[in-house]
Amino acid sequence: MSLNGKTALVTGASRGIGRAIALRLAEDGANVAVIYAGSADKAEAVVNEITALGVNAKAYRCNVADSAAVNETVKAVTNDLGKIDILVNNAGITRDGLMLRMKDEDFDAVLDTNLKGAFNMIRACYSGFIRKKSGRIINISSVSGIMGNAGQANYSASKAGVIGLTKSVARELASRGITCNAVAPGFIQTDMTENLGDNNPLLNSIPLGRMGKPEDIAAAVAFLASDSAAYITGEVLKVDGGLAI
Repeated sequence: MSLNGKTALVTGASRGIGRAIALRLAEDGANVAVIYAGSADKAEAVVNEITALGVNAKAYRCNVADSAAVNETVKAVTNDLGKIDILVNNAGITRDGLMLRMKDEDFDAVLDTNLKGAFNMIRACYSGFIRKKSGRIINISSVSGIMGNAGQANYSASKAGVIGLTKSVARELASRGITCNAVAPGFIQTDMTENLGDNNPLLNSIPLGRMGKPEDIAAAVAFLASDSAAYITGEVLKVDGGLAI
């Protein structure tokens, strides 16, 4: 699945699933804009890993919930790397808790980053995709947005919203040759799941009997970004070991 000559923008790319996605797209030949919110050192480390593969990469700090910051970042990426062919909305946070105790700011922060952040990025890239009459948008949702999850009303709502956003954008842009799909990870070995114990009943309900790896998600994203997925849009690809069958 060659992505030679393509440029990908990946949010939340300094660690975990985002890092794996950025590296996989680079391995397939894409130049990569590494978008991060926190650690510049981690982002630069990813950039170094990518450039060692023989493609271009640059890190950009951006709060995806801030539409003005997103617009400026997309302009900077376009100026530096020439274009954006692939947009991967991976940035996400959690603020878990039972609804009875959930603070307004915890609900709002999760929706602002996970859902509004994806909206902001798509809107900022929209005109560029339209002009080229091509593009791939891949949004990272979650099986929590399909099944729901106790203690994650905010997270589940945000990820369900990402699915609705994906389908709406797919319908808007299909006539221009632009696809928009979502990947819904299950339990993946990242910082966000490190507190789950081996005996967690949710983990025991995974038919394949194990947690996934970030590379499992990256492989799905690479497929959806490639020409092999040119006739797929508006879909939600679950990568969850059978959790949400």
